[in-house]
Amino acid sequence: PWPARLERAARRGGAAGRNADRDLDAVCALFATAARAEERTGGRGALNFLEEIEAEDIAADTLTRRAVRPDAVRLMTAHRAKGLQWRLVVVAGVQEGLWPDLRRRGSLLEADRIGRDGLAEPLTPGALLAEERRLFYVAATRARERLVVTAVKAPADDGDQPSRFLTELGVEPRDVTGRPRRPLSVAALVAELRATTVDPRVSAALREAAARRLARLAALADEDGRPLVPSAHPYRWWGMYDPTESKVPLRHRDHPVVLSGSALDQLANTCALQWFLGREVKADAPATTAQGFGNVVHVLADEVASGRTPADLDVLMERLDSVWNALAFDAPWKSQQEKDNARVALERFLNWHVLDRTGRTPVASEQDFDVTLEAGDYQVRIRGQMDRVEADGEGRAYVVDFKTGKQAPSAAEVARHPQLAVYQLAVHKGAVDDAFDGVRPEPGGAELVHLRQGAAQRDGGDSLPKTQNQEPLSGEWAGELLATAAGKVLDERFAPNTGQHCTHCAFRASCSARPEGRHVVE
Repeated sequence: PWPARLERAARRGGAAGRNADRDLDAVCALFATAARAEERTGGRGALNFLEEIEAEDIAADTLTRRAVRPDAVRLMTAHRAKGLQWRLVVVAGVQEGLWPDLRRRGSLLEADRIGRDGLAEPLTPGALLAEERRLFYVAATRARERLVVTAVKAPADDGDQPSRFLTELGVEPRDVTGRPRRPLSVAALVAELRATTVDPRVSAALREAAARRLARLAALADEDGRPLVPSAHPYRWWGMYDPTESKVPLRHRDHPVVLSGSALDQLANTCALQWFLGREVKADAPATTAQGFGNVVHVLADEVASGRTPADLDVLMERLDSVWNALAFDAPWKSQQEKDNARVALERFLNWHVLDRTGRTPVASEQDFDVTLEAGDYQVRIRGQMDRVEADGEGRAYVVDFKTGKQAPSAAEVARHPQLAVYQLAVHKGAVDDAFDGVRPEPGGAELVHLRQGAAQRDGGDSLPKTQNQEPLSGEWAGELLATAAGKVLDERFAPNTGQHCTHCAFRASCSARPEGRHVVE
C-alpha cells in the first residue's frame, strides 16, 4: 500500500522522497481515471474498474513490459533518458517558464520535503534553477551524433520566448519562419498520402509512390498484431464507398407523416440529420441529469395543477426528496446545487400558479393530443402532450409549455416557435374539446414559462419565471413549416446544418458539416 511505501521513502532520504511524490501523483491520477470512467460508463463497480486498469497496457506507463521497437521514435522525459543514448536526439519545447520550470515540485502532501532527518525546507529558486540546468544537460548529452533543440519565439515580449538555456549551448539559434506544409503527425501524413493517390493533377509515378508508402504504413503492427496506422488501409477510407440506400422507405407516402412538436423544430429549423440519427436510428445519447431534472419538475407541476398535491413548497420538496437520489450526478456538490435550483424553479412555479393571469383559468394538465393536419401536398400526424391548457377571458384555449433549460429563445424565435405553433394547430383541430365540455375553442395563443430563469423586474422580478408569449397564429407559415418537415422525411433529405444545437449533439464526430467529423467522407 502507498502509505507504507511513503514511510520507506522517508527513511531513504530526499531522492526517495521525490519517488514517493510520484507515487502520490499516481494515486491522484488513479482517482482522476476512476472519475472519467464513471462519467463514461456509469456505475460498474470498483472491482470491474480495477480489473480494467490492471489489464491496460499503456506505453507511457513505466510498469509495462513492452519490447522497445528498434525502428521507432522513442518519446520520453529527460528523467527517463538518463543512461541512454541515440544517434539523433530532439529536445522540443525549450521555452522560458517550462525549461527552467522554477515552480515547486511538491504536491498536495508536500512529499518533496521529506528528507533523511525529517522535513526539510523547500528548495530555493537558485537550487531549482541548478537542478533544471542539470536536467537540460542530461537531455542534451543523450545525442551521439546530432542534437536538435527547438523553441518558439513570439513577436511580442509577453509571448512565448526561448529558454535562457539555449544561449548556454554555444550555438547561434536559427530562425525558422512560416508554417510547415502539414502538421507533423501520422494523421496528417496519412491524409496527404491518401489525397495524393487520388489526385489526377499529379504524375502517375507520384501517385504510385504515395500508395506504396501507405501500404508500408498499413502493414505496421505491434507485437500483438494490431495495426499501428489503421487509417492507412483503404478499408478505412469511408469517403471512397458509394452511398448506400435502403430498399424500405423511411415513411410510406400513402400514410400521414408522424411527427412531434420537437421533431418539427429539428427538421425545419435546426438539423434534419440530428433528428434522423437520434429519432429514427435510435442512436441518441442516454438521458442526461438535466432531462431528469426537467421530468421531475414537470411531474410536480402537473400534480399541483391537477389538485393531487397542494400548492405548498414544503410538500413539493418532500416529494422531490423521495425521488432525487434516483438522478445520477457527477458529484455530491452538483446534486445539492441542482436540488437548490429545483427548489427555486418550484417556488417560481407556485408563485406563477397562484398569479392572476388576466382572467386565465386552468382547464387541463398534461393534455395528450393526436391530430392529423393538411400541409400542402402532405398529411402530417402530430402527437404530443401539452403541459397545461387554460381558458382565457374570451373562452379561447391558451397553451402553456414549461421549460427547465438554461437558455431561452429570442422574441423573434418565439413568434414562430414550431412547438407552440403545433399546440395551437392541435387546438384548432379539436385536441382540447373534451376539456371545454365538448365545445371546440378558438386558439388564444401559447406561452413558454422558463422555470429556471427569473422574470425581468418590470414583469415581477426574480421570484416569478420568465414568460414568452406567442400570439394566435396568422398567415401560412405554420403550414409551410409542416410541409417542409414532411417533405424532408418522405424524400429522405437529412442534410446536416450547423448552429448552436451542435454544442450538445451526440453525432459531431461523424457529421460531415463539423471539422471533427469530415474525416468520414473526406
